[in-house]
Amino acid sequence: MDYFIHKNLGGFLRRELDFYIKNEIIRLDDIEAADAPRVDEYLKKLRVLRKIARRIIDFLAQLEDFQKKLWLKKKFVVETQYCITLDRIPESFYPEIAANEQQREEWVKLFAIDQIEDNIAQTGYSAPLTINFLKENQFLVIDTSLFPEQFKHELISKLDKLDENTTGNLLHSDNQQGLNLISEKFKKDIDCIFIDPPYNTGNDGFIYKDAYCHSSWLSFARSRIEAAKPLLSESSYFGATIDLVESSRLKLLLDEIFSEESFLADIAWEKRYTRSNNAKKFYSLKDQLLVYGNVETFKERRTESSLDNYSNPDKDPRGDWISSSYVNPATREARPNLSYEIVNPYTQEKISHPTHAWKYDKQVHLQHVQDNRLYWGEAGDYTYPRLKSFLSEASENMVPVDIWKHQETGTTDAGGAELKSMFGKSVFDNPKPTSLISRFVRLVADNKEPRHVIDFFAGSGSTGHALINLSRQACNKKYTLIEMGAHFDSVLKPRLQKSIYSKDWNEGKPVSREGISHCLKYIRLESFEDTLNNLQLPDTPRLNVSATDSSEMARDYLLKYWLEFETTGSPSLLNVREFSDPTAYTLKVKQPGSDAQVEKTIDLVETFNWLIGLHVAHLDQPRRYAIELVRETDPELPQDQDTRWRATSIKEREDGEFWFRAVEGHVLRVPGDELSRERVLVIWRKLTGNSGRDQAALEAWLGKRGINPRESEFARIYVNGNHALPSDGEAALRVQLIEQTFAQRMWEDA
Repeated sequence: MDYFIHKNLGGFLRRELDFYIKNEIIRLDDIEAADAPRVDEYLKKLRVLRKIARRIIDFLAQLEDFQKKLWLKKKFVVETQYCITLDRIPESFYPEIAANEQQREEWVKLFAIDQIEDNIAQTGYSAPLTINFLKENQFLVIDTSLFPEQFKHELISKLDKLDENTTGNLLHSDNQQGLNLISEKFKKDIDCIFIDPPYNTGNDGFIYKDAYCHSSWLSFARSRIEAAKPLLSESSYFGATIDLVESSRLKLLLDEIFSEESFLADIAWEKRYTRSNNAKKFYSLKDQLLVYGNVETFKERRTESSLDNYSNPDKDPRGDWISSSYVNPATREARPNLSYEIVNPYTQEKISHPTHAWKYDKQVHLQHVQDNRLYWGEAGDYTYPRLKSFLSEASENMVPVDIWKHQETGTTDAGGAELKSMFGKSVFDNPKPTSLISRFVRLVADNKEPRHVIDFFAGSGSTGHALINLSRQACNKKYTLIEMGAHFDSVLKPRLQKSIYSKDWNEGKPVSREGISHCLKYIRLESFEDTLNNLQLPDTPRLNVSATDSSEMARDYLLKYWLEFETTGSPSLLNVREFSDPTAYTLKVKQPGSDAQVEKTIDLVETFNWLIGLHVAHLDQPRRYAIELVRETDPELPQDQDTRWRATSIKEREDGEFWFRAVEGHVLRVPGDELSRERVLVIWRKLTGNSGRDQAALEAWLGKRGINPRESEFARIYVNGNHALPSDGEAALRVQLIEQTFAQRMWEDA
C-alpha cells in the first residue's frame, strides 16, 4: 500500500462523513412517509451516529496532524564531516594525519597508495606514512570522520571563508527533508537543478519506493519539486530525466509547477543504441530530459565531434570550414527571384537548377564568388556548388538540439562502465553517464553558466562526479547532492573522493594521480523514523485526565490535544532546556542498514547555521577560558541585590571554567541578492548554572574580542541562554536568543 501523510485528514473525513450520511443513510422517501415521532427518532439516531463518527475522526486527525507536524519539522543535523585535499591543510596537521592508521587504510582502499613505489623521483608508500609522502601527494583526501572531534574542530577553524571554499555539500537524508533544511540558505541561489527520479517501473533498484500507482508517484514527485522550486534563481533552469511510463504525467506536473511558458525542451537522450529482440512490442532506445527555465538564451559549447566536421581540402588560407548545399528547397516557380545562371569556374559552364531555385539572390551570389566561398569539389566536378562556412568566423557556441546522440552524451552502459572502472566491480544499477550531466549543466555558455547545481536524487553521485570533472577545466561549480540510501557511504561519497584524486580509473585503481584541490562537506540528518523513536511520554501525565473522565474538557483533550501536549519536551521535538550545554544534546539514531539505534550527539551549531541561512566565513573551535570574577556594587540594582559579578581578567586555558564557540558569517536579507549581506555572529556557551557568573563571562568574552552589542559591525548577534546584554534601541533587534530563533525556524513550516 502506498504510504503518504494526509495534509488535512480531519477535513477530508468530515466531508466524506457528511457525503456518506446524505447519500447512503438519509432516505427522503422514508422521511416523507413517516409520522413526526418516527422522523424525530430517525434524526436522533443520525445525530448520535454523526457525533460518534466525528469523535473518531477527531482522534484520527490528531494522529495524522501530529505526524504531519513531525514530517514538516526541519530536522537536526546528527553529524557533520569534511573531505579535504591535503593542499588545503596546514602542514602543522601532517604529523597527526600521517600517524592515523584508519586514514592510511582508507587511502589504500580508495586510492591504492600502497602501489606508490619509492624511487629517486618520489617518496614511496610506507606504514606509517611519512610527512614527505603527504607533501608529495597533495590531492589525497582526508575524511575528518576518521579523526578525533578536536582535530576536526581545530582544522576547520584554520580554514578561511569556509563556505565559500567548500565546493560540495552532501546530505544523507530523505530528499524532501534535505530540501527543507537548506531552503533558508539557498533560496534563489541555485542556477541549475538536475534530477534523475525513480521511473516508477518497479525494477529500477532505487532506494525510494518504486511501482507506485500514478497518482501516488505524482504526489511523491510534486512534494519534492515544489520544495526545490524556491531555491532557483531568477535566471535558472531545471531538468528531469524520465522514461515513457511517467513522461506524459511528469510533463503536465512540471507545466503546473513551472508554467507552460517556462517549458524549454523535451530532449531525447539515446540511452542505448542496440535493440533487443526479446521485447514484446517496441524497444525503447531513449529516455527523455524535460527542461524548464527562465534562461533567455541557450548556447552550448562546441563539442569535439562538431569540430571534427570542419576540414580544409582546398587549403583555404582562412582555415577549416564546413559546407552546406547551395540549392533551395523551394522550386523555381515559387522563388523566381532566386533563379538565375551561375558559372562553374573550372569548366566555365553556365549552370541553373532544372527544378529548384538557389538559396541566395544574384547580388549575394556574386559576393560569394568574389570572396571565394563556393566549393565545386577538388577538381570542379560537383554539379552544383556548396557554400563554405569557416570555423574562424563561427561562434564558439551552438544552439542546442533536442536529440542527444550516445556518441556525445554516453549511454546507460557507459555510465555503468564508468562506475565499474572506479570500484573494480558493479556497485550501482543504471547510473547516468557523467557526459550527459556535463552537457546539461553547460547548456548556458560563457559567464552565464550555473554557479551552483543541485541534484536531490543523487543516486551514485554522477552529478557530483561530472561537476568535479568540469572543475579540471577551470569551470568551477558548487554542487549540493541529497541521497538517503545505504550507498551514500558505499558508493556516492567514495566515488566523489576517487574523482577528486584522479580523473581516470581502471579496475578500481587510478590510472594517473593527477587530482584537483577540493573540499566537500557531508552531513547526516535526523530521519522521520528517528523523530518518532525519540518521542517521550512522562511517567506522570502532564494533565491528569483519564479515559473514563466524561467531562467535555477531558474528552476534547484526549481526542484532540493529548499527543502533542504529552510529548512536549521530547528530544526530537526540540527541548531548549538542553541548550545549556551545546555539546550534550543527544538523540537515539537508527544506524544505516540496520534496526540498531545508537545515542548520538546532535550538531546544534551546524543545525542552527542551516536554519538561519548562515553562509559561514569562520567556524571557530571550542575554547575554554579562565575568567577572574569579583562581586561589585551596582547602584542600578535593587538595594537588597545591589551587587553583580564583574570580570577582572580573561585568559584562554584548556582547563578554564567557561566554554565558548563562535561562528561568523553572513545572511542575505534579500534572497539571492549578494548586495544585501548582513554580518552575523553566533555565540554558543556552556552555562554553569549561575546566571550572574555566566553574564559576566559573556561580557568579558565580548570585551576580549572588542565587540560592543550597542555599536557592532554585526547586524545580528545570537547567544544561547538567558543574558542581560543591551535590550534597548537597535541592540534589542541586534541581539537575539538562539533558543527562540531555533524553535521558530525549526517549526515554521509545520
